[in-house]
Amino acid sequence: MAAVPAPVRYRAILAYDGTNYRGFQRLARDEPSIQGTLEAAIARVSGQRVTVLGAGRTDAGVHATGQVIAFDLLWRHDDDDLLRAINATLPDDIALQRLERAEPGFHPRFDASSRTYQYFVYEAQIRQPMMARMAWWVHPPLHQRLDIDKMNWAAAKLLGVHDFASFGAPTQGESTIRHVFRSEWEIEVPTQGTRLISYRIEANAFLYHMVRSIVGTLVEVGLNRMTMAEFIDAFQAKDRGRIRRLAPPHGLTLIEVNYERERRGETPARESHGSQEDEIQDLHTHNRHD
Repeated sequence: MAAVPAPVRYRAILAYDGTNYRGFQRLARDEPSIQGTLEAAIARVSGQRVTVLGAGRTDAGVHATGQVIAFDLLWRHDDDDLLRAINATLPDDIALQRLERAEPGFHPRFDASSRTYQYFVYEAQIRQPMMARMAWWVHPPLHQRLDIDKMNWAAAKLLGVHDFASFGAPTQGESTIRHVFRSEWEIEVPTQGTRLISYRIEANAFLYHMVRSIVGTLVEVGLNRMTMAEFIDAFQAKDRGRIRRLAPPHGLTLIEVNYERERRGETPARESHGSQEDEIQDLHTHNRHD
């Protein structure tokens, strides 16, 4: 009797416009999610029910250009054919950018060493409709601009290992300690009387709403509504109630997930991540990273 072939674990880079979705994570109610839409598309292509695992569980309205996903599938054709078939089935606001076979134990979240988010803000006295879906409109008082130097001074204070309890709630367990590797603002090319700026932050992991809380607070510093001393005091207080501003979700994009062991040419560790049932249950827990 011929052996039944084992499913292959596939790994893919995913991009999406999160505007019309309630977040990456599949929800118990029949609400649109990135994960649920992907699983439905793969099922239509293959006739198989799959569970899609993600590196970052972006919140409602948050986008991605470098989300990493994985799923197990029996597929008899070329991998390129699978990528094209899935993309042909997905809606226009979700698309696989690359797909390849992975090690059987690869897990996009547990094996990740860091994630990088980018947040766009545009300054203008009049709103720009073409930027409305991907950037936060900030309009300082007339003849004033965000003070990028102050914002970068404050952003640099976040580098290293700190307790970020003031900026978010833990996604799992109770620890609010995170390691931030990059935290900086850059001025993009001005267009049509606006100034587009972006904030990039890379960390080993993120608390719930951490990036949006940081961005909102740094903008307060740039608008001179919060002094440097007040920023440091709020950060070091480790008190979620001290942070007043939460930046809207539509300016945020998950742009990259890094796997440090792969950079060093090592095989990812094969620690036990639990059973498939554990993974499915884990996908329904409150564990988003923005």
